[in-house]
Amino acid sequence: MPDAAGRVVVAGSSGLIGGALVAALRADGVEVTRLVRRAATAPDEVSWDPQRERLDPAVLEGARAVVGLNGASIGRFPWTRRYKHDLVWSRIAPTQAIAAAVRALGDDAPALVSGSAVGYYPSAPGVRLTEDSPRGDTFLADLCGEWETAARSAGPAARVALLRTAPVVHAEGVLAPLLTLTRFGVSGPIGRGTQVWQWISLTDEVRAIRHVIDSDLDGPVNLTGPTRATANDLGFALAVRMNRPYLVRAPEWGMRAVLGTDATEALLTCDMDVAPAALEASGFTFTHATVEDAVAAAVPAAA
Repeated sequence: MPDAAGRVVVAGSSGLIGGALVAALRADGVEVTRLVRRAATAPDEVSWDPQRERLDPAVLEGARAVVGLNGASIGRFPWTRRYKHDLVWSRIAPTQAIAAAVRALGDDAPALVSGSAVGYYPSAPGVRLTEDSPRGDTFLADLCGEWETAARSAGPAARVALLRTAPVVHAEGVLAPLLTLTRFGVSGPIGRGTQVWQWISLTDEVRAIRHVIDSDLDGPVNLTGPTRATANDLGFALAVRMNRPYLVRAPEWGMRAVLGTDATEALLTCDMDVAPAALEASGFTFTHATVEDAVAAAVPAAA
């Protein structure tokens, strides 16, 4: 049972991961304060507008940790120039505001557990990537680098952990477009299909964040499933689960035309095998150790 002592502040609680994290913390009796970008309507809510004003450090006083999960959806397409701006600043501005409030508390600051993504890394076929691996040179890698720099501005007194998260296998996450294609029987290999894809179940994502909160982990922490999986592994597992065919290939040129080059390279055709090295070294164990397990947990079996 995770340590229930100490309040946790969560920014981004309306999203898939943030909502699940808040629910899990509360189920174990942890006091949660939610930062919301509207008028507060509940005792546990604090209204804020990080694009326009600073976050009062008093909101974080006495908290054990503040978790920053803000950001426009990476899974919305296409990534137009305007939407790229939204992807960046919906992450940077809230993170800068939280980091400034943490820094103002000095030695009494809570831990800052800040979102990032495995998109930080380059496509590297055949290479096992860890938290020590270099940053890539894509739009998403640059975004993650700026996001992490904003979090590190919390200063030397605070513990800062950077959650380099894989796409979450869930009907509201990475599976959403694949579910639709599979349901209509038109799913199949994406590009080559043999590229290694990153993944993690929602259950393990939440458990890993709580593990980071409760541990002394700092710096980058890869939140990825422990077992290597290709795009075909995920797509075929979904097709089997839904009792549908897996035959219709999506060519790379077509994806680039529809989704754009940046989104295609960052999410679909990249080939990166990212290890959850820091998590496993700190004693974390996974509930869903394979992508097939994660799909089974997320999608009901076909009747």
